Amino acid sequence: MKLGFIGLGQMGKHCSSNLLKKQGQLLVSDANPDALTFLVEQGAQAAASPAELSSLCDAIFLCLPNGDVVEKVIFGPKGLYESFRKGQSIVDLSTVDFIKTQEIADKVESMGVSFMDAPISGLDVKAKSGELSIMCGGNEETFNKMLPYLENMGSSIVYLGKHGMGQLSKTINNILYNINMAGLAEILPFAVKMGLEPEKIAQFVNSGTGRSLASEYFIPRILEGNFSYGFTMESAYKDMQTACIVSAKEKIPTPVLHATMTTYQMTLLEGFGKEYKGAMIKIYERLLNVMFRKEGHS
Repeated sequence: MKLGFIGLGQMGKHCSSNLLKKQGQLLVSDANPDALTFLVEQGAQAAASPAELSSLCDAIFLCLPNGDVVEKVIFGPKGLYESFRKGQSIVDLSTVDFIKTQEIADKVESMGVSFMDAPISGLDVKAKSGELSIMCGGNEETFNKMLPYLENMGSSIVYLGKHGMGQLSKTINNILYNINMAGLAEILPFAVKMGLEPEKIAQFVNSGTGRSLASEYFIPRILEGNFSYGFTMESAYKDMQTACIVSAKEKIPTPVLHATMTTYQMTLLEGFGKEYKGAMIKIYERLLNVMFRKEGHS
């Protein structure tokens, strides 16, 4: 089976690199020439467009910034659809609104091509080591066919049911992580306001029962004033929007989710949307007139 990979960004470059190492060959495409070079130097072959890649590949993996880009790559000018043929499979590793994913899947499968949403979870270090969590939605036959290739990228791979269920699971996971981060942003400045030292707060939180993956990952970076990496606040906010829309539609009470949404909204209104989730702490630092970050870090 000939494989293709589109989207060689922070996560995609490592996923595609692992796929290439295990499978021995890979056709790649990306709008960024430097990203292409990274894979070509490892032995991958570059395609001039998604359409060209589609004409040569049996299975195509996508790892793109959002649903709009996924739609453009599949259905836009020189998109994958121009070279679709029956029996092909598309596996979307991107994080996309699960409702939009269902719409994309229906359209793709109406053209005789299998589609599976398989959003990835884990930091770039997990992508590099091939230990991502991958949540899959779609036809189970497609899942079983793609599983050996997904195992090149992830260590925890779960089939969750129909189209969109992988994305819904990723949304749930992200919401829990976001809620945790919003709690840290609120309480860490509170502790400083009451006279505790930031480094000591970091030490006892990350060694006590209040620790979490979010605290272990974010607190050291917040202390250093490092907010310019990873998934931006603007991107994370979309997961929260989706969940709030669904909770309203289904009449599901989610008070903690909505409280977290308020923190996100304040952060975006203050202009921190391009920064990572740790930037939420800036709001409470300003409100309380304290600094959790080390002196000299902005």
